[in-house]
Amino acid sequence: MKMVKEMNTYCPKCNKHTAHTVSLYKAGKQRATAVGARRHEEDIHGYGGQKFPKLVRTAKTTKKQILRLKCKVCGKYVTRLGIRLRKLEIEQ
Repeated sequence: MKMVKEMNTYCPKCNKHTAHTVSLYKAGKQRATAVGARRHEEDIHGYGGQKFPKLVRTAKTTKKQILRLKCKVCGKYVTRLGIRLRKLEIEQ
């Protein structure tokens, strides 16, 4: 699916509709030393075995693409949950 690189939408900081630049959200690299990761690692090992069932096969073939909108006036980022699709292309 093709997406426009600039759209006019509501900005909560400006409290009005302004022009926004559109980009794809990409999750950052997870830290192995984070508290949640350490706790989960502890749950997996030791007595009691696996806490949660290991995911054998995935049902979904696509992910929901998250749009990252940046206001051209104030520079605030707003994320918008996209739709399920294989490929999202931002037009130049």
